[in-house]
Amino acid sequence: MDLSTFWVAMLLTLFAGLSTGIGGLIVLFFKQINAKLLSVSLGFSAGVMIYISFVELLAESKVILVSTLGDWGLWVNIIAFFAGILLIAVIDKLIPAAENPHEAPCKVENGYKYDLFSDNRLFRTGVVTALVIAIHNFPEGMATFMSSVQQFSLGMAVAVAIAIHNIPEGLSVAIPVYSATGSRSKALGWSLLSGVGEPLGALLAYLVFMPILNDTLFGVLFAAIAGIMVFISLDELLPTAMEYGEHHLTIYGMIIGMAIMAVGLLLLD
Repeated sequence: MDLSTFWVAMLLTLFAGLSTGIGGLIVLFFKQINAKLLSVSLGFSAGVMIYISFVELLAESKVILVSTLGDWGLWVNIIAFFAGILLIAVIDKLIPAAENPHEAPCKVENGYKYDLFSDNRLFRTGVVTALVIAIHNFPEGMATFMSSVQQFSLGMAVAVAIAIHNIPEGLSVAIPVYSATGSRSKALGWSLLSGVGEPLGALLAYLVFMPILNDTLFGVLFAAIAGIMVFISLDELLPTAMEYGEHHLTIYGMIIGMAIMAVGLLLLD
């Protein structure tokens, strides 16, 4: 891998990770968050991730693994895919639900919905949430980096999808910090800090996987990344989007995301 490829992959990962700062900016300059826009954008992000996972990553992994391992490659492809799902599911399980960024941002009690955007949480909650998100974003950073190294168009698509879904995570950090301190700079700073897990994940991927990278490992990583992205889409993005009460808009956003991704990949190939 040449130096320019490395920096392009790192910059895409940095863009995806630090998009949490956009969430910090939104909460500082807008008193109300548009539920319809969030529903469409999260559905769009899920559509992009699901399409890429099944049509590009998993399919490419199958081709690579069959070419290097023969018929056994089919089994390795499936095992790696579900191993990726298991990895991100275990990470989710280990994080308490109250502090998990993959939990929906609204709650329902006694038949009434309370928007957590209005909760006046403590500063500590915002800080803990930022740290949890940073840890949680490690696999996403690895996914963006490894996809970008293999194919720029694929890496760009993954980076954009992850960037969109990182915006609500930035919101979940900035809101309690701003509510507790009244400081815009602290709210924005902590929301940005929550995104550093992704470039750190990319750096880890470079240091650990690149020295031993071969076609077989690339195939395994692509299938695992596909599993991670499918789980994030089904467990986080779609349920979160639907919590805003705009079910159909979420589905429309998902379909639009798939369609745009399909056309975009064709044009970029």
